Amino acid sequence: MTSGAADLWVCDLPAIDYREALALQERVRAARQQDRIPDTLLLLEHPPVYTRGRRSDARELPLGEAWYRSQGIDIVDTDRGGKLTYHGPGQLVGYPIMRIDDVIAYLRTIEQAIVATLADSAITAHARPEDGPDFTGVWTAADRKIASIGVHVARGVTTHGFAINVQNDLQPFGWVVPCGLDGVRMTSVVEETGASGNPLPLPAVRASIAQRFAEAFGRHGRAIDGADLDAEVDALAPARPAGGG
Repeated sequence: MTSGAADLWVCDLPAIDYREALALQERVRAARQQDRIPDTLLLLEHPPVYTRGRRSDARELPLGEAWYRSQGIDIVDTDRGGKLTYHGPGQLVGYPIMRIDDVIAYLRTIEQAIVATLADSAITAHARPEDGPDFTGVWTAADRKIASIGVHVARGVTTHGFAINVQNDLQPFGWVVPCGLDGVRMTSVVEETGASGNPLPLPAVRASIAQRFAEAFGRHGRAIDGADLDAEVDALAPARPAGGG
């Protein structure tokens, strides 16, 4: 499959296990580091899981790991920036695998794309860069957090990304210290719009973020399915190890 220099592949995937998604990101990143594929955005959902970033600490899981696992929630340590967050069904997760040269500008552009996506759902939202790195993400007008961001960069290419609360259960956030912020109030598209009936908003938000993300980065979005992505990633000789961050 040929691609233009300004292409952004957008791969819409089903719900997959968090560890499986980590392995997929590593494969896609290795291909991107070798310029075998263009920048790529993976969109998906996860079964219930808490993920801890490089700056996480024990106080973020105050009830103890065994209790959370007894609720059916996995716990995974990651190499991304930021602190603890939750992923679950109904939350839209995006993993951009992109070549970048300015991490701060990259984070601000992701926030811009999410703000534009939420505007498509009639939600006024904003970023809070002035409040420091713990406030990276997107917040509603009432300063409830609706989207989280955490990334990792190795050899100039990103993994991890963002999560937008769309129609997911918010209770698991209440059992932890999300994003390391005591007293943070989490919200979702459903909570902000009252769109709890049918049609549920997740498909619309998926379509919107694909468009708004490409626009924010000045790219031409091209849909690619999972099978085609696998074929492109594995088409050439095995990739060299991705290496450390």
